[in-house]
Amino acid sequence: MQVSVESIGSLERRMSFSLPAEQLDTHVGGRLREIARTARIKGFRPGKVPAKVIEQRYGPQVRAEALDGLLRETFSTAVREQSLQLAGNPRIEPGEGELSFVATFEVVPDFGDIDVSRLNVVRHTAEVTDADIDQMIENLRLQRRTFNPVDRAAKEGDRVGLETWSQAGDERMPAEGSEKGATLVGSGVMYGEIEQALVGLSKGEEKTVKVDFPVDWRVPQLAGRQVDVHLKVTDVAEPVLPEVDKEFIRSFGVKGGDVEQFRADIRTNLERELKGALMTRLRREVGEQLIAAYAHVEMPPRLVENEARAMVQQTVEQARRSGQQVGQIPDNAHEGFLDPARKRVLVGLLVGEVARRNSLKLEAKRVNETLRLIASTYEEPEQVIELYRNDPQLMNGLQARVMEEQVIDWIAERAQHTEQALSFQEAIRQ
Repeated sequence: MQVSVESIGSLERRMSFSLPAEQLDTHVGGRLREIARTARIKGFRPGKVPAKVIEQRYGPQVRAEALDGLLRETFSTAVREQSLQLAGNPRIEPGEGELSFVATFEVVPDFGDIDVSRLNVVRHTAEVTDADIDQMIENLRLQRRTFNPVDRAAKEGDRVGLETWSQAGDERMPAEGSEKGATLVGSGVMYGEIEQALVGLSKGEEKTVKVDFPVDWRVPQLAGRQVDVHLKVTDVAEPVLPEVDKEFIRSFGVKGGDVEQFRADIRTNLERELKGALMTRLRREVGEQLIAAYAHVEMPPRLVENEARAMVQQTVEQARRSGQQVGQIPDNAHEGFLDPARKRVLVGLLVGEVARRNSLKLEAKRVNETLRLIASTYEEPEQVIELYRNDPQLMNGLQARVMEEQVIDWIAERAQHTEQALSFQEAIRQ
């Protein structure tokens, strides 16, 4: 196999190579013979279809599949033989000859000596206490609360039904009548000043509040404007929390309604959440230290740009999921994400280099533990496990996550580190 590699930039390479024609023909011929033994084509007995008919029917598809497989295999072999460390996926295009190809790709920069013992990492610790379990039970009661109408002024925590209309200069919103709705005082669903204006109002009472909405307010018609908001309370209801009895406990899947089992299940769930939160903190700590230590190293520009564009898409999707209207995205929107994208790429490449240089291998036991941890959050855990095991994309994502966590742990164990104790609530607050 003839291979030539040239540098077309400090981190970009162009590789020219050709596929072995004989190997391709051998693979295609072997595959067609396999198909011929079982192919069912009208007018021919199984196993008796002429080779020419098999070639006409299946030849193009078999050749395309064989070409794709051989292309990947040949390129991977060439990369290994040339001792190249790729950063991102290559762009492979046809060359001048029939089986000639040109691959353009970026390589991992030279980080020099990666001495993680020089890093200073803060490792946070926390534990789940009985008070945290009590707080979670209280949160569950709040989720299941009902509301009873009351004949008194509204206060924090009450549900208030209301009719509203607004006046901004000469513009009335809505143009006629009023908008009807309800809010939970103190929930933050409505603008803070408006919610607080409801406190002290009883059914049938009205009030006008002058509000200066911020320029980034989620309602475009109100953003950045001074508005007179007219409020009329139509009803007031106070929350009624359910008792923590057997019926309440059974509603959360504890069949016997036993309070101790209920608390044990809650502890397990909180500990799972805490473990994830502490890993997120550790990942950020290690990442910040790696960024500070290797900020001078040049990153592959195309890889950084692709990451920045992916971050734009993530931001857009998050905005859409939260109900925001998203207009046309400018072609250069990714430019505002280049700095955080560069940091992500830097950490990702460093984590990969640490794993490679220290021969760190994915631990199957840890993958299974993480998978079972994920599955345990669903009603049918075994179905989730089966889903992952039958979906290569899901499993690859899980393995990549676990491998990253393994490397982060490995770095943190060898870095200089100090422990900082947090409460459960502090730990999960990102």
